[in-house]
Amino acid sequence: MAPPPATVAAVRHHSPHLLLRRGGGGLLPPPPAPATLPFATRGVASAPARLRLPPPRFSLSPVPKSLSASSSSHVPVRSLFTGIVEEVGRVRRLGPPLAPSSGGGGGEAPGLDLEVETRDLLTGTQLGDSVAVDGTCLTVAAIDPAASTLTFGVAPETLRRTSLGGRAPGDGVNLERALTPSSRMGGHFVQGHVDGTGEIAAFRPDGDSLWVTVRAPPEILRLLVPKGFVAVDGTSLTVVSVDDEGGWFDFMLVRYTQDNIVLPTKKVGDKVNLEADILGKYVEKLLAGRVEAMAKVGS
Repeated sequence: MAPPPATVAAVRHHSPHLLLRRGGGGLLPPPPAPATLPFATRGVASAPARLRLPPPRFSLSPVPKSLSASSSSHVPVRSLFTGIVEEVGRVRRLGPPLAPSSGGGGGEAPGLDLEVETRDLLTGTQLGDSVAVDGTCLTVAAIDPAASTLTFGVAPETLRRTSLGGRAPGDGVNLERALTPSSRMGGHFVQGHVDGTGEIAAFRPDGDSLWVTVRAPPEILRLLVPKGFVAVDGTSLTVVSVDDEGGWFDFMLVRYTQDNIVLPTKKVGDKVNLEADILGKYVEKLLAGRVEAMAKVGS
């Protein structure tokens, strides 16, 4: 039975989103309007249905077979950081592994074990987790709750690329655990893949803040821009100035940062680990590819 004309008029006035059933069979809600694609061009009259994309997920590595059954339900977290230091740990030991390695080294110089004393990182940290140690992504190889230490294996390439080989017992190191899906993104995306080392050139107080100037190689300087990000010993910092010809960049540390990282305790001439913003690396590669393609067309 069709609704009275007065009802239809009222519905059309107050609820234009309802349609009449064909043949006078009553009122029906309209079919769902086609949603636009997330990247659809503006001004398109009609667009296909919205893409159903899976929610973003962090990439997690499988549990190593060597882990004990008691921790087999734990998935090691790898491997993105924010550059917000959680704690300054203390080096307990840096030396050859206490247990012989089962893998073949091919005659290459063996890596070292880095044992770090920590107060806060023991809770929730398990074998296989990634921790940034002075900005270097390392894997937890042993945990000693009684001694409050975490032990990491440091590969020969890591020793060549970073400043970790120069650490001595008692030295402070910046510690940060890998980002989790519930973590706050307080700094910037830090991979823990150190690009190289720089050298502290100067400290200059400015009120209760501290200016720091660092000499760096050209391959790192070209990726730095004023007001951009850089990780120095794993600390997310804002670049203030870059001098490509002079071979240096600088930044400022506020009082709170000075009190919670290792850098202010270092001396002029000391090495620091440097990691440029990953976005700059991608942009450089994309532009290099475009220039190369244009050069081929021009030739």
